[in-house]
Amino acid sequence: MSSFGPIQARQTFLRFNFQEVSSVSQEADLFISLIRESANTSVLTGAGVSVASGIPDFRSPGGLYSKVSPDIFELGSFMKDPARYYKVAKERIHTMADAKPNATHLLLVKLQKMGLIKTIVTQNIDGLQQKAGAEGVVELHGTASLFDCMKCGKEFDRTDLELVLQRADIPKCSCGGLIKPRIVFFGEMLPEDAIRKAEDAAQNCNLFLAMGSSLMVYPAAQFPVIARSSGAKVAIVNREETGLDYLADHLFRVELERFSCEVLNLLDEES
Repeated sequence: MSSFGPIQARQTFLRFNFQEVSSVSQEADLFISLIRESANTSVLTGAGVSVASGIPDFRSPGGLYSKVSPDIFELGSFMKDPARYYKVAKERIHTMADAKPNATHLLLVKLQKMGLIKTIVTQNIDGLQQKAGAEGVVELHGTASLFDCMKCGKEFDRTDLELVLQRADIPKCSCGGLIKPRIVFFGEMLPEDAIRKAEDAAQNCNLFLAMGSSLMVYPAAQFPVIARSSGAKVAIVNREETGLDYLADHLFRVELERFSCEVLNLLDEES
């Protein structure tokens, strides 16, 4: 283990200790110890958690933004040309509902059932954490599985929506209103209830765990900062560097599925 002094410039008020370990098994063991030592652990998951389920993340090489323009998720772009959005969505977004949870989703469910994590907050819209069996998941960016009429508020599921899309490129409700996916577009406010629950989770935890998130998108990236300023430890588990690595007390630079499998194996050996 190596300790670092104060970080210069704007990070001078922060100190962190990177746990340098030589194997995935040692990292997994440290991860379990951290969670067991915490009386209240909150988790934030990002797109990296779902990559092993066949859902590409957004910003890494080969990610979604390398195939489609990011403005597809801007509210103004959607309102101007909803047919463009739905053309992409049918191929790359709606199919998220067909994916299966992977080892990381299953690990978080196991930890939740063991009482070792209290709150799971996700940036993902794929619903895989809930499909894996997690309860009370806070969805910051909504869900790709449900849709609403912008005029009358009628709800549609994926099956309903795709039936409408078979007849028209722009899905309309029987009232004539445009049907919008229940995801949060750039330019929209995140759901107030989700923000409140995420803030409470960050403020009241002893350990804040970020998994598979670049921690570059706000307001989600503010929650580890809130947790740290409230006295919690922060641990980041991610394959690549994140925007908040400087904040971490513990940094696990790992491939998530392999790491999660190892943690699950160690937990099974303990039981």
